[in-house]
Amino acid sequence: MFVACSTLCFARYPLERALRIISDLEFSKVEIAIQTSGPHLTPAEVTADIELAAQRIRVGPGLTPAAFDLRIDTPDPALFERQFEAVCKLARHSAVTTVTLPAAPVGTALETEAERLTHLVRLASIYGVVLCVPTRIGTITEIPEQAVALCEMVEGLGLTLDPSHYICGPHQGKPYDEVFPFVRHVHLRDTGRSLDKLQVKIGQGEIEYSRIITLLSRHDYDRLLTVHLLDIPELPFHMETEVRKLKYLLESLV
Repeated sequence: MFVACSTLCFARYPLERALRIISDLEFSKVEIAIQTSGPHLTPAEVTADIELAAQRIRVGPGLTPAAFDLRIDTPDPALFERQFEAVCKLARHSAVTTVTLPAAPVGTALETEAERLTHLVRLASIYGVVLCVPTRIGTITEIPEQAVALCEMVEGLGLTLDPSHYICGPHQGKPYDEVFPFVRHVHLRDTGRSLDKLQVKIGQGEIEYSRIITLLSRHDYDRLLTVHLLDIPELPFHMETEVRKLKYLLESLV
């Protein structure tokens, strides 16, 4: 397993500065946020110029993009697919193999979402990309059983495990071992047992990092453990300190 850092840890800064901070913290791999309303690269920018986007996400030989955290907000299916395919092309160009895309909102029929994702998984596979959906509050993956059912319906679909959402969300900290065979990517921070504690300082929450890594190992997981703290100005965090603490903790466990 490899420890990576999300650019969203430093969302208050432009992309280039966020990448330099991540490099200064001695990460070798980074997950790039590519989001319509995000602070860094947008799907529209990627679609407009893939070569320029590829240049922007590289700082130097010491830090390489390893995953994309994608969100495309548009009601236009044709535009969505065009931007999704452009991001997959950027992934192939940048040797990125994992793209995370949110699942449909709670209340969406599993069959409807499975049909949508089956098409996207096939499209991503053309470019050598594994498509994952995150385990996230407010989507149909917020309950482990539904996340597993979706993966069983869509061949090749992976999960981006974000255990915080199973700790403070409607699953309320109950076991979620059944998702581990489908995990292809991981987002980590520390979390308490209520929605207002989705993110707490490292060591003050209930995320069992060692147990998570043990379960991943049992399923031969050899991919990224991504430090995915949320850069929220209202929280009393010194972000570089918290990112560094989680980095060292994860590196001590792998």
